[in-house]
Amino acid sequence: MIVFAWILLLAASTSVELVDEVYGIPPAEWRYVEIDLKQQPALVVASYQVETGAPEVRLALMRREDLERLRDGRPHGVLEVTPPGPSGHLAHRVPRPGEYVIVLENRAGLGAPWAGPAAVHLRIRLDFAGRREPEVTLLSRPRQLTVIVLSFAVFFGIVTYSARRLLRAIRRPPVSGD
Repeated sequence: MIVFAWILLLAASTSVELVDEVYGIPPAEWRYVEIDLKQQPALVVASYQVETGAPEVRLALMRREDLERLRDGRPHGVLEVTPPGPSGHLAHRVPRPGEYVIVLENRAGLGAPWAGPAAVHLRIRLDFAGRREPEVTLLSRPRQLTVIVLSFAVFFGIVTYSARRLLRAIRRPPVSGD
């Protein structure tokens, strides 16, 4: 009975370890690990530790299409990045399912004094639990302006109507019951 309870407890785990490996990265080069979140968003937790070699390594979380831009040498975006150093950690809740990558970059040779390869221990974990936050959206500028103009129009319409009723009540002679 206790074994069955342990199996159920382990099956209900909401955290998945994707990577726990050592990568060799030449100077001024990078390696990446794909993270495909097909069904639901997750908290991506990644950390690295330089075991040997260049201490100028950094970690970046980005969308798959940004990786393609990085490959082509074009400007690209990142969701989160660590500062260069011998170790680092990032935790980022991706907003929606999709294709993401973790990029591990050896900054040696890019102006850093050390220009050798690095052996880097990388750990990546996905956590599907946690709070689900509603996605925050903003109205476009024209819609914001429309809401403001309509609000002012309704407000001043109510004020004008109330003022006219009050002025009529003030000007009208009182009705006497005699």
